[in-house]
Amino acid sequence: MKAWQGCLLAVGAVILVAVMMGGCLVGSYNGMVNEKVACEAGWAQVENVYQRRADLIPNIVAAVKGEKNFEQETLIAVTQARASVGQLKIDPKNITPEMMAQFQKAQEGLAGALQRLLVVTENYPTLKSNAGFQDLRASLEGSENRIAVERREYNKKVEEYNSHIQRFPSNMVAGFGNFKPMPLFKAEEGAQKAPKVDFDKK
Repeated sequence: MKAWQGCLLAVGAVILVAVMMGGCLVGSYNGMVNEKVACEAGWAQVENVYQRRADLIPNIVAAVKGEKNFEQETLIAVTQARASVGQLKIDPKNITPEMMAQFQKAQEGLAGALQRLLVVTENYPTLKSNAGFQDLRASLEGSENRIAVERREYNKKVEEYNSHIQRFPSNMVAGFGNFKPMPLFKAEEGAQKAPKVDFDKK
């Protein structure tokens, strides 16, 4: 084999390796893009179900307001919590753990205010027998279930994406493409603790 043929083979091998590596890097980059877009779509769905819950609140408040002597501070707490949630706007392309914590805290505040409202309504027989109010209550419970499902789906997508951008050699592509980890929803404080049951109470 002549020297120029050997040189040509070596150059061809280098080009082949470079093309294969380039293909792997492009594939990794495109995979990250797809996963990030899936995370953003998952976030949009989370916001959608939270909005569904927020849209039910004016009707629930209106139904409860019609009840004579209903506790005003409970209604005010729900209205204020809804307003505080409405002020939070998050861009999923630039979401940070701090933004996520703020969003989650506001949503948990609203959920807590709604829970108190529903507990208080148990003291009003006319509300308990009002079919329209009971339909709203069932819709609210359905929204809470959807929220839990969509948060879980979002977390699953984010875990896949975060894992991909941190593995070698994808982490080099992620650094070059400015792919950053996305924050997860965390369990509510105390959610991991089982409620204490005291059988000694009478």
